[in-house]
Amino acid sequence: MGQFIISAADFIWGTPILILLLGGGFFFLAYSRLIPLRYIGHALQIMRGKYDNPDEPGQLKHYQALSTALAGTIGMGNISGVAVAIATGGPGAMFWMWISALLGISTKYFECTLAVMFRGKDSCGTIQGGPMYFITGGLGQRWKPMAVFFSLAGMIGVLPLFQANQLTQILGDVIFLPLTGEPGFMTDLYIGLAISIVVGLVIFGGIRRIGYVTGRLVPAMVILYSVAVLIIIISNYDHIIPSFRLIFNDAFTGDAVLGGSLGSLIITGVRRASFSNEAGLGTASMAHGAAKTNEPVREGLIAMLGPIIDTMIVCTMTALVLIITGVWDNPSVDGVSVTTRAFELSFPGMGKYILLTCVLFFSLSTMFAYPYYGMKCASFVVGAEKAKYYNIFYIGSVILGAVAQISVVISMIDLAFASMAFPTMISALLLSPKVMKASREYFSKL
Repeated sequence: MGQFIISAADFIWGTPILILLLGGGFFFLAYSRLIPLRYIGHALQIMRGKYDNPDEPGQLKHYQALSTALAGTIGMGNISGVAVAIATGGPGAMFWMWISALLGISTKYFECTLAVMFRGKDSCGTIQGGPMYFITGGLGQRWKPMAVFFSLAGMIGVLPLFQANQLTQILGDVIFLPLTGEPGFMTDLYIGLAISIVVGLVIFGGIRRIGYVTGRLVPAMVILYSVAVLIIIISNYDHIIPSFRLIFNDAFTGDAVLGGSLGSLIITGVRRASFSNEAGLGTASMAHGAAKTNEPVREGLIAMLGPIIDTMIVCTMTALVLIITGVWDNPSVDGVSVTTRAFELSFPGMGKYILLTCVLFFSLSTMFAYPYYGMKCASFVVGAEKAKYYNIFYIGSVILGAVAQISVVISMIDLAFASMAFPTMISALLLSPKVMKASREYFSKL
């Protein structure tokens, strides 16, 4: 079963999804005449609360919506995901993660603008947003099967399998390995049970509690991780330029990829970038669709900051640490263990504890944010009254992720993410003229 999931994920992450994500992102960037890049300053003003209005419809302030979305994207993809990308694709994979993120900026602008433009109501009358709503609201009810398909894929894609797996792995390596020897299945199971209890206490509080908690966790975890990583980078400043040179040189050769295929290298970069910033997958649009605003374009501008913070900044810092310390070229370790080794080399005796703290913040914040997405998907399919049972399924998956193999976990999420990308990108492309019309009206008033 595990090998089937891995093979299915490798198959679906081929040329079609590559064209859809990269080609679609390039189309959005060109069609918008670089609007996402030209108005970054205005987006920062919105994020600081300059345009917040508590009387507007929605559940979250602009900053809380971005924080919730970032809590879902800034996570283990930035630590373990980058390590997996570079370990399997070489340093050049980071270049293609940059390209994917650059195009993802425009993709998020379009999909999150649509999320507010075509907000709907669930069966309880609560205002909701996301691909399932802009598919049915923008394209019509005859497209509802595609919206349901997205929702079903989304319910699987946002399960915290990877986060639980990697948090369990580092807890086992750092805490339990020195105490009990090699951690086994039962140790992983107990860790998974403990994590599920912590996550359950937060997520059963609903979106307002999630927004409140993530609004405080996200800045803290980014600052903590950034300070630690910057210390490593600055203390090895003479390796910075050679590391960037290696990234650019390797990006077009594919020498470090198994088989030396440039196409495989590009797919690896795009695959891991999507895992990290989730542009084109539709997850962020569900959070931004809950923002308190009557201006769809304004929320699209806020959303586009996500790939900049997530991939262009946080993932790049991780990549530099892995390359500078030389741990990326070690086939004996994988996932978070690669980054743990880099931290331990840089901070002997305490590096693994610093990273453990960072991983704790990163993984938990993602696990706090993801059930909100899953419940939105579930409420669209079975109704808001029954959607609450999804959280029980979600909590159970924490335990499953803790004891599963990392290769199977990554492939399962990759498979679900690709299934989410097709309906999200296709509908966003079809509705892009409506986004441009709203954009022209909005910017004419500035």
